[in-house]
Amino acid sequence: MSIISIEFLLFVVVCLISYYIVPKKHRWIVLLIFSYAFYSCANLKTIPYLLITTISTYLIARRLEKLGKEPNKKTNKKLYVLLACLINFGMLFYFKYWDFFVETINSVMQSERLPILSIILPLGISFYIFQSIGYVIDVYRGKYEAEKNVFKYALFVSYFPQIIQGPINRFKDLQKQLVTGNDFSFNNLQDGIQTILWGLFKKLVIADRTAVIVNTVIPNYEQYDGGIILVTMILYCIQLYMDFSGGIDIVSGVSKMFGVKLAQNFNRPIFATSYADFWRRWHMSLGAWMKDYLFYPISLSKPFIKFGKFVRGKIKGKLGKIIPVSIATFIVYFAIGIWHGSSFKYIAFGLWNGAIITLAILFEPLFITIKEKLKINDKNIFFKLFQMTRTSIIVLFGRYITRAPRFMAAIFMLGITFTKFSFDAISNGTLLNLGLELKDFIIIIVCTIALLIIEGIYEKGIDLREKINQKNGLIQWIVMVATLLVILYLGVFRGNYISSEFIYKNF
Repeated sequence: MSIISIEFLLFVVVCLISYYIVPKKHRWIVLLIFSYAFYSCANLKTIPYLLITTISTYLIARRLEKLGKEPNKKTNKKLYVLLACLINFGMLFYFKYWDFFVETINSVMQSERLPILSIILPLGISFYIFQSIGYVIDVYRGKYEAEKNVFKYALFVSYFPQIIQGPINRFKDLQKQLVTGNDFSFNNLQDGIQTILWGLFKKLVIADRTAVIVNTVIPNYEQYDGGIILVTMILYCIQLYMDFSGGIDIVSGVSKMFGVKLAQNFNRPIFATSYADFWRRWHMSLGAWMKDYLFYPISLSKPFIKFGKFVRGKIKGKLGKIIPVSIATFIVYFAIGIWHGSSFKYIAFGLWNGAIITLAILFEPLFITIKEKLKINDKNIFFKLFQMTRTSIIVLFGRYITRAPRFMAAIFMLGITFTKFSFDAISNGTLLNLGLELKDFIIIIVCTIALLIIEGIYEKGIDLREKINQKNGLIQWIVMVATLLVILYLGVFRGNYISSEFIYKNF
């Protein structure tokens, strides 16, 4: 069931009515029933895997809490955390990486002894496994008590708006909102509708348009020159942001109507002034998860601290300090890379990210010296524009790696971009023979600029939606109806409209 379908709209309406007509103390049960109903609609056969994650992490967290209250027992609690990771990440490996692992082994061994299973990935498996493992680790750390009611915990794992493509929520932030039973609020309903409309605008008007060119050129990249490849990759950057953030807006809006606020996943990444800043703004819940449950445990572990002291003793100066941090950073971005998919290109993407951020740290003193000599003010608007442009170009190069069919195809596409770049294919009409008309390109450009202006207003600390909601009700509804009409006219009812699946749906 797609979240941009009429079926999903009716599903949400029925769920909302059911939620608010039952007594407050039972409303969480409605959410649990509808969450499992939604997941069953995706693929009934994958329900057991959702249950495995739910039951295993629930029982292990309860056991960890019990052991925490018995300090005299010598049982190593870390073994239980390891068990939770083995069960769930083992399941994730089987579904997401088994075929890649087998293909690699068979290629190295030059045989086909291990079978390719062509496994269908369960909906949202990466998201609910990461979320559940984070919960187990937090209980292990004593941040909060384990949930005693298995059904209430099952709702945390399966809550249908966030199970589709995130964000990865924390138990302490989400669970109370889910189980206490929220009162009906017109403000929540209105805010939810506005957020959904904003997400639909991004997805249907912009992302699905850019997808036409991207899905035409990338599979046949060898047929095009550098100009077409570059335009396509710029369009892909637009598509990815509009698609992913639009999807997050839709599910966040749905959740708001139930009075449940999901974690923020994007913070206007186009305004990032460095690559590290970009990752602090992009897919924020994944970055926060990696920082709290991978980077800090690695960098603060006793073996790693000893290793850091050893390196600093052998290598003096800033480099000696950077090496240990860089290794931990590389591990994190390697994990982020393989989280995105089972292919060497994702491994390369992780290494690319780690290398860029490490080089930025290494050359930071040089950059500071250059700025001081040139007397550049960090708050200067032109310098900020330079930083944003530089960051966007680095991001663009990284997108070549993730969108190309294979890693070597990404290298080929980059080579074509630099060695066979020409404006001819753009100016001679080739671009208009790839599935979009001139008016479609105008709509993409105008709507993207409009979105950037709106996000720029928010970047300055002005809450535009709050400003609108302070106006009288008629103006508020005019804005929402106008947005809906734009979505229908420029999106759903446009000629040759084809809705594409969300890019992050099967992560």
